[in-house]
Amino acid sequence: MKIKTDFNYLTILTSKSYLGILLCFLLPAAFTHAQEQTKLPYKISGKVIDSASSLPIEYATLNLINERNNKLVNGTVTDAEGNFFLEADTGKYDLVIYFIGYRKITLEHITVSESRPAVMLENIKLASSLKNLKEVTVTTERSLIENKIDKMVYNAGNDLTSQSGTAADVLKKVPQVSVDENGNVELQGSSGIKFLINGKPSTLFGSNITEVLQNIPASLIQSIEVITSPGAKYDAEGTGGIINIILKKSTSEGFNGNVSLSAGTRLENGSLNLNFRKSHVSANVYCSGNAQLLSQTLNRNIRTSYDSTGQATDLIQEGTSGYRRDGLEGGAGFDWEINDKNDLSVSVGIDHSSNKNEGMNSRSTVSKDLSGNTVSGFNDRVLTSDSYREDAINWEVNYKRTFEKEDQELNIAYYGMTEDNYTAYSQSQQATGSDSTYDGSYGKDPGTERENEMLLDYTQPLGENALLETGAKATFTNVSSTSDIYVLNPASGEYSYSTGQSSKLIYKANVYAAYLSGSVKLSEHLNAKAGIRYEYTTPEAYFSNAGITHIKPPYSTWVPSGAVSYSFKTNNTVKVSYTHRIERPDDHDLNPFLDASDPKNLSTGNPGLRPETGDKVELGFSKIFEKGPSITATLFYRGNRNDIQSFTRFYESFQVNDSIYHDVSVTTIENIGRENNFGLSIFALVPIKSKLNFRTNISGFQRYIINGALPGRNIQGFNYRINMNLSYEVSKTFAFEFFGNFNSARINAQGKMPSFTSYTLALRKKLLKDRLSIAVSATNPFNKYVNQKTELTGDNFSSVNIRQLPYRSFGINITYRFGKLEFKAEDEMQDPNLTPPQ
Repeated sequence: MKIKTDFNYLTILTSKSYLGILLCFLLPAAFTHAQEQTKLPYKISGKVIDSASSLPIEYATLNLINERNNKLVNGTVTDAEGNFFLEADTGKYDLVIYFIGYRKITLEHITVSESRPAVMLENIKLASSLKNLKEVTVTTERSLIENKIDKMVYNAGNDLTSQSGTAADVLKKVPQVSVDENGNVELQGSSGIKFLINGKPSTLFGSNITEVLQNIPASLIQSIEVITSPGAKYDAEGTGGIINIILKKSTSEGFNGNVSLSAGTRLENGSLNLNFRKSHVSANVYCSGNAQLLSQTLNRNIRTSYDSTGQATDLIQEGTSGYRRDGLEGGAGFDWEINDKNDLSVSVGIDHSSNKNEGMNSRSTVSKDLSGNTVSGFNDRVLTSDSYREDAINWEVNYKRTFEKEDQELNIAYYGMTEDNYTAYSQSQQATGSDSTYDGSYGKDPGTERENEMLLDYTQPLGENALLETGAKATFTNVSSTSDIYVLNPASGEYSYSTGQSSKLIYKANVYAAYLSGSVKLSEHLNAKAGIRYEYTTPEAYFSNAGITHIKPPYSTWVPSGAVSYSFKTNNTVKVSYTHRIERPDDHDLNPFLDASDPKNLSTGNPGLRPETGDKVELGFSKIFEKGPSITATLFYRGNRNDIQSFTRFYESFQVNDSIYHDVSVTTIENIGRENNFGLSIFALVPIKSKLNFRTNISGFQRYIINGALPGRNIQGFNYRINMNLSYEVSKTFAFEFFGNFNSARINAQGKMPSFTSYTLALRKKLLKDRLSIAVSATNPFNKYVNQKTELTGDNFSSVNIRQLPYRSFGINITYRFGKLEFKAEDEMQDPNLTPPQ
């Protein structure tokens, strides 16, 4: 069995994103020598559809074979509507059609002659190829949603409204996933998510997930897999589950690629992807650059605090802040099919991202006595700045061995990552009407992170109806950073090094894991999968100047999981699953470095943080109706212990070694207690007419928080999310789409996080036989700002923060596919259902 090429997501490093975008678009000039296929005078055309739902199948592969000599004449793939077009000479041909998850079929004795120069075939129906242990797949729309026994797949290839954006924009469309205005992602209401790229644990996601998601252009994403109840083969990390981003790739012979450029009023990105495949060798080169242009956010914060006597103090801050970011990434991969049973792949990638936020706030502080009379008041202003930068290199070596027995397989892999990061802040305070600074400080926190992973996976068939999987993995993480803080001396106007506030962090964590998992086909319609994973963790952390050294004893984690799926003959599927998960605090959560960029609202890590553990139970149902409508519903329960959340306290005076801050809120990360969530997610697709489709995703959950941080103040509330998508195919090359999304306010241990509303309009036109695609989009065109309101309460304070975030944007995306595509003859192919071509 031949294993198809599977490249990792790769990244390239440079200092400016605009330079990277330019380089990406200059590179194709080096490949303009690629030859075009010879034009043939006659034509064969048709359409490929799903035999059960009659929906079109995109990216199905077709090979045209000459009956006389059994040689390949031509080949192609179907477009978004399932249509295909082949050129041929006169003669008799066999047409071979195949696609992942479907039975391959051959249409014989197709005659092309001068009297019949254009052959239009009837609709070609592909049937599901489910057998033995192949996953049960219920296809609601081949280009959109697939439900499998252990995951849900969102196929993003035809997502118009996200094409000019990033991975974060695509995730907004995915069932059970929500993305807030800052790009933070939640899965079924949980932010504890493990991200993968092409099924592999990319070490880049260990740094800043939000930044990485902003670096991946939407135009390069083939699909997104949502695994809410992961099996034993996956890492136990992530109480919410796993999101696996599958990038587009090509398994066609010859040289080909695509180039994409997006320009807009808020976001800009560009990417280039080059592929070469000849016989048993293939290579890939990829680069992209992106930027979020400078935008001004309006802020207003009102905090009321109470001292030990009950006297109230109102702090009112309002002003603006300017934010911008940029990123660059790229890399290369090489794959060598040594022979039919041995495959070796090597890849390297580089990533750069940075952001900066600068602002000015006016402040008014008013103290009142118990009768509400003003006792004192003070007006001033604060200038703030904070920035972040990271540069990372990652590499991978992967060896795969297959055997005579189908599905028997051995995988050995090594992943490595090294990252240099830099965080800095500054703040200066001035009395109103004065340019003289009476207080201020600045800090810088350079750091390094090194991570190495080694894994081994083995799959063994047990007869025709059972499959055994086992493996082991070791992960080694080493983090260090040095925080240098300088404080203003108002008398001299000089900044002096603060020994008391400066600190050093050394963090090490090793995780050793092993698993055993089994799959069995109990009947024609009933499949089951169960497993157990064991992880052994050895954490160690040292914080100088914080007076804390943590060498915690090693601890073990057992992770059971299981799933049962039953497929009815009436296109219904029912699935039940369970899994246990863990969320370990990382170095950012543990680091006691004090961020004082806003001197009245400090933030710091928590060295005493404990791991969070959770259990997840799901009941899923899928149904495909006649003429195309479909529905997928999932009931779920998730219970977390030692739940990790952000938590804020107010202090009249807060001492950090030799420094004292007065009347400040301090935000840290805490184990707030237990959290229980009961929820329902519904996805529905309704073809209104042949060219008009409507789909919606509705999810909601009731959250119960047993608050250990504020005893006696348990909280509960309902959170929900609604989005809808309307698409209209004006013609085979022109389409329109509308997408609207609403996330309700979300409760946490202290109050409510803001709701979020967005809507996008998009048009796409295909030209040059679908090689050129132009998409135009507008996001929130009638509203310049998205209003955000956050409410928090504590023992001795309450606060309301109102933020007006600029979100209106207009953009255009241009994507061009180029190069020569060659297709192998049928006798050279081995298991073509393994991987769909691009």
